[in-house]
Amino acid sequence: MKKWLTMVAVFASCGWALAQNPFSHGRLRVSDNQRYLVHQDGTPFFWMGDTAWELFHRLNRDEAERYLKKRAEQGFTVVQAVALAELDGLDTPNANGDKPLLNNDPTKPNEAYFKHVDYIVDKAAEYGIAVGLLPSWGDKLFKSTWGKGPEIFNTTNARAYGKWIGNRYKNRNNIIWIMGGDRNPRNDNDVAVWRAMAEGVVEGAGGHDKALLSYHPQPTGNVQYGGSSQWFHNDQWLDFNMFQNGHCRDVPVYDRIAAVYQRTPTKPVMDAEPIYEDHPVCFNVNDLGTSNAYDVRKYAYLDLFAGAHGHTYGCHDIWQMYGPGREPVNGPHFFWYDALDLPAANQMKHVRRLLESRPLLDRVPDQSLVVENNLTPAERIQATRGKDYAFIYTAAGKPFTVNLDKISGSQVNAYWFDPRKGEAKLVATYPNQGRQMFTPPSSGYGQDWVLVLDDAGKNYAMPVAVK
Repeated sequence: MKKWLTMVAVFASCGWALAQNPFSHGRLRVSDNQRYLVHQDGTPFFWMGDTAWELFHRLNRDEAERYLKKRAEQGFTVVQAVALAELDGLDTPNANGDKPLLNNDPTKPNEAYFKHVDYIVDKAAEYGIAVGLLPSWGDKLFKSTWGKGPEIFNTTNARAYGKWIGNRYKNRNNIIWIMGGDRNPRNDNDVAVWRAMAEGVVEGAGGHDKALLSYHPQPTGNVQYGGSSQWFHNDQWLDFNMFQNGHCRDVPVYDRIAAVYQRTPTKPVMDAEPIYEDHPVCFNVNDLGTSNAYDVRKYAYLDLFAGAHGHTYGCHDIWQMYGPGREPVNGPHFFWYDALDLPAANQMKHVRRLLESRPLLDRVPDQSLVVENNLTPAERIQATRGKDYAFIYTAAGKPFTVNLDKISGSQVNAYWFDPRKGEAKLVATYPNQGRQMFTPPSSGYGQDWVLVLDDAGKNYAMPVAVK
């Protein structure tokens, strides 16, 4: 009788990522095929991110280490955090009582505040975690309909601040720079200010080959491409594109990722702010409730299989580091330290382990693998493959038909992989030709599955995930 298998890996006591000491391979860059991120020596880097926007602003050193240690143990590789934070980040001091700027002047950073940022960045490196560092949240450029601001940036001081902060962190291998701060440019002036800050970062860091940059937008709707590519795709400083989905269910971000994936010049793309766990769905908790692990998990697989190089998880309670004495934004359910163990946070390691179990850098999206390749988001079937393997995700466990002979080998081994538990089961071995119907072990709401197909001659290990 076939049995479900799991694997528990034994790592150093301080976590999965730390045990691998990734930054000994050098800073991060775009891969030679322009699809993924790698270290300087070519070692693949899988972006499994978390949005910790208020990390520098609200947590003290002990709290920050508690957060980073836990995320390392859970297999996260990136935390996204903001220097000039969203929640009154200029006028409300950090946990040490320091504000980031003197007189809110971007050309006068407060050394005491940034020493705290230094400590957390360096502690993240110790835990094997890259910091997706936003120099500023977008409300410091313009408040739009929300955000406390104040608006302090223009092209001149944005470039100066970018140069200063780029220079400060130029020797840290675990920095990824992110412009934008949850804002879409309204006009050419906004575009110019963000460009000035990005170009300042590049200059301060010592050149484009020493700084990896992206841009964090708001949702961009049904425009032709969307995400950061809508404004900056052809800018040399933009190394890879980001999306945000707006915290709603069943938004077809995978189609937008697929469109940007096809743009030239070729650049990696990802969803850097999908629906958060424990978040009011579409900001309408009364009618739609809060998001659950399935909502969150589904975006990870759909987006990655559509061509994303990595993925960011998020939690409504954690981005704002909600805790005692802090006013919650839109009513979180848990303090941040209790929310660290919500179900989806512990399921993200499964998708990371699955993708890392096969050659990472030759993976491409390929909907031609599946006959039923254009279903709605709730029942979506999304396919990706390498040269000698394929992964096919069925969001609601619907059966589907596979066009075989898309990967190498005369025979293929087929497995069902459970995204909830990280368990895999061998189904059978098939001739690698014609069409084959596959029916998942269960179906319905929350019953998502991944079919794994391997060239049988490669003898890949059972695709299992770390507990």
